[in-house]
Order: sequence, then structure tokens, then C-alpha cells
Amino acid sequence: MRKHGALLMMISLLVAAVFCEAQQPFQLIDAKATDETKALAYNLHELSKQYILFGHQHATEYGHGWSGDANRSDVQSVTGSHPAVIGVDFSGLSGRPADEIERNKISLQQNIVATYNRGGISTVSWHFNNPIFGGGFYWKDSMSVPTVKYIIPGGSYNDRYKDILKNIAAVAKSVKGKNGEAIPLIFRPFHEFDGDWFWWGRSHCSIDEFKSLWKFTVSYLRDSLEVHNFIYAFSPDNRFDTEAVYLERYPGNEWVDMLGMDNYGDWGREGKYDVDAGIKKLKIVSDYAIKANKLAAFTETGLESIPNATWWTETLLKALKSAKLQLSYVLVWRNDIKSPTHFYAPFPGHSSVPDFINFYNDAYTLFEKELPDMYRVKK
Repeated sequence: MRKHGALLMMISLLVAAVFCEAQQPFQLIDAKATDETKALAYNLHELSKQYILFGHQHATEYGHGWSGDANRSDVQSVTGSHPAVIGVDFSGLSGRPADEIERNKISLQQNIVATYNRGGISTVSWHFNNPIFGGGFYWKDSMSVPTVKYIIPGGSYNDRYKDILKNIAAVAKSVKGKNGEAIPLIFRPFHEFDGDWFWWGRSHCSIDEFKSLWKFTVSYLRDSLEVHNFIYAFSPDNRFDTEAVYLERYPGNEWVDMLGMDNYGDWGREGKYDVDAGIKKLKIVSDYAIKANKLAAFTETGLESIPNATWWTETLLKALKSAKLQLSYVLVWRNDIKSPTHFYAPFPGHSSVPDFINFYNDAYTLFEKELPDMYRVKK
């Protein structure tokens, strides 16, 4: 039997009890955050003490062999429920023709609103097309320029960057619930910054330049453009093995709501497993989040093509349960529309479906239809 009624009651009672406490040490960095955003953050914070939410990138936009179908995801086709957390991307909001940007805005709005109305959660990554070089988001040795120093305050392209942030703010303010409330979003800019593959990566800007970029982005969105429905997530890749290295480019607790990590390399990429190292890194993230009263999440992972049919329970789930971690969610990457091999969640007929159903049925994992009202405080 799937764990529905009793579990939902338990979660609701847990959340209600916590919200009734006289003091609430967990707070967002935005003092003007909307009530729904505060509720989402706090519910995630409390649920992470006993559960983990499952997420999938672009889950309802497209999947393995399909695109644009209403209320569909590969995860739902396998389990009967959408993922609890669905990843979308702001990549289409700059560096493209104006008409394409408008179409992308509409698509984002529709996807975010639909997820919210079902009770799910949206997290937004940003594969940010280089605003100076005019190329994509990857660093290209023969063509790219060290863009970060030009778009931070004092840089010659700071005004251009402000215009791009205005576009993001417009989308953030346009996504509304049924009662006109702004829909909360987990915003995860400049991810995997400790690698060199993106133009904002470690080799392409100094520590101070990266921190300045982060602080300016948050302050301009929050304080100048008055976006109050963001939860700000900080997520390097897996190139750390101590807290000090993890925090090397950390802008400070007053600038971050959620601590995360992207890690494919320790979880079976190209057949190479170092799960113990992966657990150690997750423990660093989780422990610092607990110490700093922040959210934590496994912001990206997965095993491309899922060649290991029991990866879900024997590798991922065992690891997540092994070290008393407090992680809000774990998100696996997308299922490509056309590629026969580029997928990270099972679809009907895939060999890992039976194991994924066991993963789904485990009391520790939560999917969309199992969530309590994540946007409301029960008193």
C-alpha cells in the first residue's frame, strides 16, 4: 500500500506544531518575502528532518519521446504522481530574438502556474547566455571573455546586466496563483561555479568578483526590483571535500537561503562510483545548513541512461539515508525528447521502473501528490 493518508496527517501535524512554536530560528534573507514563500521555505526546512522530496528537471515540459503534452511527465507515467519538485530554466530570457523570449516567458509562466496549482514546487536554474560574448553559457577558450568583471557594479556592461535582471523580475512577478499571490520559486543562479565549463566558472573570475556578482544579483532583484518570491540557492559542483573549500566562494549567510550541491561524478557517471565521497560532500552541505539555519538540497544528480537497474534504491536511496542528512529535495536531470540515451528518470518500459517504484513507495521519499499544502501555515 502506498503511504498516503496517515503520512499526510503526520506531515500536517508536524508542520502545524512547528509553526506554533514561540520562536522560529529559520528565516529567509528577504525580510519582505511573501507569506507563501516563507511557508514553502519553512515547510521544506521541517520536512527535511524526516523526508526528502523527489525532483526532475523539465519534467512536465517534455520527456522521453514526447513534448508539450498537458499534465504529463515520465515520472507520473511510471508512478501515478508528478515529481514533488520540477525544474525549469531562465535560459530563454536573454540572448535570443525578442519574439522567442516572449514565447519562452509564456511557456515558463504556464509551467510554473500549473505546478503551483497542483501543489508542487518549481526550482529555476539559469543557463545564462553570455551577455557580452553573445554565445551560449559554456566557456569557449577561443571566443569567450571573462564576463563577470564587466557585469558587476563598476563594470562597463552592468547596465546591460540590469536589463536582463529586469526581464527575470518581470517573469517572477507575473506568475500568480488563483488568488493573485506571487508563486514562490527556488532560484539557483550560477550553479557549478567551481568548475570551468561555464563562463562564470572558477577560472574565469576571482573569488571577490563571483561574490560581488552574487550579492549584486540578489540585492538588485530583491531590493531594487522588489522580487519577494525567490528562495536563493547556492550550488557548486562536487569539487570540494571540506567545509572550507565548499565555502570558498560563499557570499555569506545574509545572501543565501539554500545550500546545495550538483554531483554526477560520484554517483556512477561513466561507470565510476565513489558514493562514499558523495555522501561525505552531502554531509558537509547538510551540516553547514543545520549550523547556519539554512535549507539544504541535492540540487542536481542522476545516472544518465540509468544502466544500473537498482540504482534508485541500492545507490541513491541508501546514500541519502546513511548519514542523517537533512536535505529538502534531490533532483535528477532531464529526459531528452529525441536522444535514446540522454535521460535521468525512468519512463514506461525502462529496466529501472520496478526499482524506481520501490523508491517511490519508500516512506522517506515524497512526490507531488503526497505533499501537504506547502504554501500555507496551519495554526
